[in-house]
Amino acid sequence: MANTPIPVAILTGFLGAGKTTLLNFLLKDPFLSDAAVIINEFGDVGIDHLLVERSDENVIELASGCLCCTIRGDLIDTIHDLLARRGRGEIKAFNRMVIETTGLADPAPVLHSVMSEPGLLATCRLEGVITVVDAFNGMATLDAHPEAVKQVAVADRIVLTKVDLLVGREGEDMLFAIIARLRKLNPAARLLTTHRDEATAERLFTMGLFDPRTKTVDVQTWLAAEAYETGEKRGRRNKQAHAHDHDHHHHDVSRHDEHIRAFSFSEVNAISPQGLELFLELLKSYHGANMLRMKGIVKVSDDPTRPVVLHGVQHVFHPPVRLPAWPDKDERTRLVFIVKDIEKPMIEGLFRAFTDQITGGAEAFTDKTLSLNR
Repeated sequence: MANTPIPVAILTGFLGAGKTTLLNFLLKDPFLSDAAVIINEFGDVGIDHLLVERSDENVIELASGCLCCTIRGDLIDTIHDLLARRGRGEIKAFNRMVIETTGLADPAPVLHSVMSEPGLLATCRLEGVITVVDAFNGMATLDAHPEAVKQVAVADRIVLTKVDLLVGREGEDMLFAIIARLRKLNPAARLLTTHRDEATAERLFTMGLFDPRTKTVDVQTWLAAEAYETGEKRGRRNKQAHAHDHDHHHHDVSRHDEHIRAFSFSEVNAISPQGLELFLELLKSYHGANMLRMKGIVKVSDDPTRPVVLHGVQHVFHPPVRLPAWPDKDERTRLVFIVKDIEKPMIEGLFRAFTDQITGGAEAFTDKTLSLNR
């Protein structure tokens, strides 16, 4: 944390959701004046009227001060090139990167690139995911495309576009329905709209993990564990109501949504460094493909006063980051998960096994876990 890694945000959303319009709006925001924005093609974004000067054939500076760069070939090469030019002083210094994933239905490959490339880990950290959803066509898109459901599930921020198209009583019902569905899929994501310019850059990019201005971690904002707990309770309470709704609507939510689960749990007892390592290895080995997102702050027994921050997407994890102290008064381990076809007791029980909270210890529970996954 001492070196203040550059936060990297991913802007995603299914085709036609309105990423281009949102990005064009955000590029004018002074909040991004010290940011580097990586997009697939300049032709996809109407920014010609914002150009100030061309730094080279690939990087331009906008009127707002931020840099825009096209992806030429590999994303990692593009990021390395930007960082090298920044280091040599060839382009202005930037303190944030935004990667727009036009044409990529699944954000996981981009997330993996940022989180696993050895050359980037010392410089960059994944800040979060912003997913754009079309309020008018969103229900049909989520019904038809499991990739769109996944984009929503892994998001830290969800931006609803085209809300102005929802008019009258029918439009109001459509808006309530899409919001309820998004809340069910991802109860912790902050939900904003492009209506009346509500989705500003500051609201979208202050996600709590790495703030270059304060150089601190806002774990409460980043984890939003209370929202997961509330979502679990609401889900149990409304399970029968949701089943009734499915019988009376054309949208077959159960096709994709019912496979996604979002939950959290906490633990007052510390876990050993070896136990934490084995826990993460088991998660990656046996649940990696279906573990869409995992975030947490963990009390480790070798130094309970200095917790470890964890961040994973499927089988890829950032190297654990040790904080100098607990960022708030709550000194419990807090873990949040968004998963596909995995029940909460399986992961919670596995973790508690390594804190000796299950009779028989970690070895017995691990044997049970492995047998269930064969």
